[in-house]
Amino acid sequence: MIDKKAPVTDVDQYIAGFPIDTRMLLEQVRATVLQAAPEAEEVISYQMPAYKYYGILVYFAGYAKHIGFYPGPGGIAHFKEEISGYKNAKGSVQFPLDRPLPIRLIAKMVAFRVKENRAKEAAKAKKKK
Repeated sequence: MIDKKAPVTDVDQYIAGFPIDTRMLLEQVRATVLQAAPEAEEVISYQMPAYKYYGILVYFAGYAKHIGFYPGPGGIAHFKEEISGYKNAKGSVQFPLDRPLPIRLIAKMVAFRVKENRAKEAAKAKKKK
C-alpha cells in the first residue's frame, strides 16, 4: 500500500504503491477512464488519481479490500440502479477486489460525467453572453 503521508506526484507512482493484484485493477480503471474520456487531463488530487475535463470528472483510489470510484453525486444518482449491488454513498461506489471490475459500467459513468461537465460549461458560457 502507498504511504498515505508521503505526497504522490503522479498516477504511475500512486499505482506502483499497491500489491500487484490491486495494481492490475487500478490500471484497468485508469485505462477505462482514459478510453472513455480521451480529452481528460490526468492529475493527482486529494492524493488520488483524478481526471479533469471542464472540472473534475472522476477520482479513483485503491484500498485493502476495494477500489473506490468517485463520479460525484450526479454520477451516483444517475446509475443508482446499476450500482445497487455495490456499497455506495452520495458520491462514491466501492468495487470489491475479489470481484471482476464492472468495466462497462465504469466507462458509462465516465461518459456520463463528460456530458454532465460539458453541459455545465455550456451553461456557464451561455450565461456570460
